[in-house]
Amino acid sequence: MHETLVTSPAGILAVLAAVCSAAFYVEKKTGWKLFNFIPPLLFIYLIPVALSNTGIIPSSSPAYDFMGDNILPMFLAIMLLNVDLLATVRVMGKGVFVMLMGTVGVMVGAPIAYAIVSGGLGPEAWKGFGALAGSWIGGTGNMLAVGQMVNLDESSLEYGYAVIADNAVYLIWLPIMLGSKNLAGWFHKFTKVSSKRLETLEAAARELIVDKGKMEMRHFLYLIFIGFAVTAVAKLISANLDPISTSSGQVIVSASTYKILMVTVLGVALSFTGASKIPGSHAFSMALVYLFVARMGAKADLSNLDASVFLFLLGAYIWIFIHGGFLLLAARLFKVDVHTAAIASAANIGGAASAPIVAAFHKPALVPVSVLMALLGYAIGNPAAYLTALLCRWVG
Repeated sequence: MHETLVTSPAGILAVLAAVCSAAFYVEKKTGWKLFNFIPPLLFIYLIPVALSNTGIIPSSSPAYDFMGDNILPMFLAIMLLNVDLLATVRVMGKGVFVMLMGTVGVMVGAPIAYAIVSGGLGPEAWKGFGALAGSWIGGTGNMLAVGQMVNLDESSLEYGYAVIADNAVYLIWLPIMLGSKNLAGWFHKFTKVSSKRLETLEAAARELIVDKGKMEMRHFLYLIFIGFAVTAVAKLISANLDPISTSSGQVIVSASTYKILMVTVLGVALSFTGASKIPGSHAFSMALVYLFVARMGAKADLSNLDASVFLFLLGAYIWIFIHGGFLLLAARLFKVDVHTAAIASAANIGGAASAPIVAAFHKPALVPVSVLMALLGYAIGNPAAYLTALLCRWVG
């Protein structure tokens, strides 16, 4: 056994924050193209894995418990303040249906892929598929939230596999989405898109740019209040609801599930209020997300790592191409351009971090639209991915 070097909660939080800070500092300072293909998120997860498995920091601590109980629902609530459902539907039009079809592709692809590879995976692997579905419908925050909804132990191999698969697929899928721009001629013949659609979309996108103003000290206090208040209310409600179980005694909806669903509902409801205009909410929530990812890496235990990770990866690659098939079908049905289809997929698979990258490469004017689509994924990611996890368990 290693003798743990850093044991105090403050010291552990300092190490996790240092890892997150260092990853983004190096990305910004060096401008390495490596980060275009391997995002800082992967380093933020893997470095704490190494630190906890070599005795620098512990794999269990009251600091981790506090973050799991409070910080996760807090950042989810703050993140959802940015969702503008009405604007997304108004501007994207048919593009919303393409994204939702991509989401259906994620939900359908998961149980199919799981059925193919589950024989070589552990009994909890369906939970890992559910967590990965959270990332591929909404984003990293949803992955973490769905992990709690299905009671997936953050120190488990399945959680680690989900993170590894998420990034491994990203390495393949992002270049495909970027390269699809060169297939515009063929794609537009295939989908029979109107030549006026793109002009109309770009014009509408330019109207979306809204300046919330400079972030001030009071805005941090507003966001902290909202985050903790929503968390407290969601905990209070979920504690008074009875779990839902099958006839065989398997719990389908637990207290953790209720809590995350309530946070989602309350966060979306607040997005229709003046709270959505608070500056800095997205940046603040994403900072908490990355800190939580580092915490998840710190809790990972590599002692039981085995070859099943390759089966999990195989399932993820089968899964992503099923999503791609649904996306092509939707593009044909709704007659949309290749740029909208690529952004819709990136909004699903990569979330708010990747959708603007794809949009900027295809059509810079569509960057605001890409952010809206990714935020829509945040709103639907938790319930949709939870249902996907249940489908995988049923198939298994």
